[in-house]
Amino acid sequence: MSELPLRAQLASVLGRSAASLSRATGRGDGSVIGGRVALKVEPDLLAKLAQGRRLALVSATNGKTTTTRLIAQALRELGEVATNEYGANMPTGHITALSDNKSAINGVLEVDEKYLPQVLKATSPAFVVLMNLSRDQMDRASEINLLAKKWRTALSQSNTHVIANADDPLVAWAGLGAPNATWVSAGQRWKEDAWCCPECGGHLKRDQDPYWECPECGLSRPETAWAVDNDSDTLIAPGGQQIKLRLNLPGDANRSNAAIAAATAAGYGLHPERTVERLREISSVAGRYTSVVTMGVEVRLLLAKNPAGWLESFAVLDPPRVPVILAVNAQIPDGKDTSWLWDVDYRVLRGRRVFVMGERRTDLALRLETDEVPFEVADRVDEILGRLKAERPDITKVDVIANYTAFQQIRTAYGRVQ
Repeated sequence: MSELPLRAQLASVLGRSAASLSRATGRGDGSVIGGRVALKVEPDLLAKLAQGRRLALVSATNGKTTTTRLIAQALRELGEVATNEYGANMPTGHITALSDNKSAINGVLEVDEKYLPQVLKATSPAFVVLMNLSRDQMDRASEINLLAKKWRTALSQSNTHVIANADDPLVAWAGLGAPNATWVSAGQRWKEDAWCCPECGGHLKRDQDPYWECPECGLSRPETAWAVDNDSDTLIAPGGQQIKLRLNLPGDANRSNAAIAAATAAGYGLHPERTVERLREISSVAGRYTSVVTMGVEVRLLLAKNPAGWLESFAVLDPPRVPVILAVNAQIPDGKDTSWLWDVDYRVLRGRRVFVMGERRTDLALRLETDEVPFEVADRVDEILGRLKAERPDITKVDVIANYTAFQQIRTAYGRVQ
């Protein structure tokens, strides 16, 4: 990486100082404030910090943080990696991540979907990694078709190499705007936002999953070089090589994330077998999938921010004998509009002990009542555990599904488990 100009060096130093002060005073991890301070001194700092690096930008509605962590884990085989793998995914967080590791040639940056065109233009990355697009925070986010169009336009004006999920029509259409692409069959459980052709608006034909096509304009699923077989827990690499995944992260969604990560790592020259070995070392990501033991009960934390995320969380729940706690807030990071709750099918929870909590628990309770799912209301996880232990002294496990700020509140109560 080339030496930074003096002004950029000063901005970087001041940003890191602000971040350190934020951490020392317990106000946060400093990723955002450090970037803000640095940008005040040098508005073009992100572009300058990116020069001479081989960056991968990771964007999607769901799975960005996990996939960023997986790719970074793989790339550490090559040496230091500059990354924001704990989720500060706007330019301020990117500046902090790159400033914190100025010597790293390789970098992996999680990027908020709305900021991808801006960050792509500033950083000229080697790779852009695209996984899925679905409705999220509709009170302040644009329609996903408009977002896909912005992605497509930005990619058509760059020389980056796209690594994308061919099974999501919106992602594929956006990725087709890039001059070069590697396509991965990574799956798409949630299809409710992808029935119409992003090119012409026609109804997509989906007779044989994961294949899709538009009978009106001919847009169709790109031919893939990589795939994941969830039934056999296998990654299929180019040339037909099959590698057992055996991840320590649960569910189909994480197999999908791992396939995308392996395809990205291959772009850096890493062999998929070695990549998968390194991916198996990850068992939680910023608290996601972490289990903590309290009051003699294992509490597993699952993050779900939107309908697609809740569907994936339901898929990894333990058997029905294990109770589940659902927690929903509607703060700014969550989006204040909770109408998305009505897009989730909660009937899968019938026959299971269900508790609801969070600032918008009454919204969630009404939704469960409509789906005829019995529930109990509570304020805290420990309160629920006390109730359960009094009734079932032998209980050993509980699952928690929470949206973003509710998840962070619960995680903080247990010491911000990683």
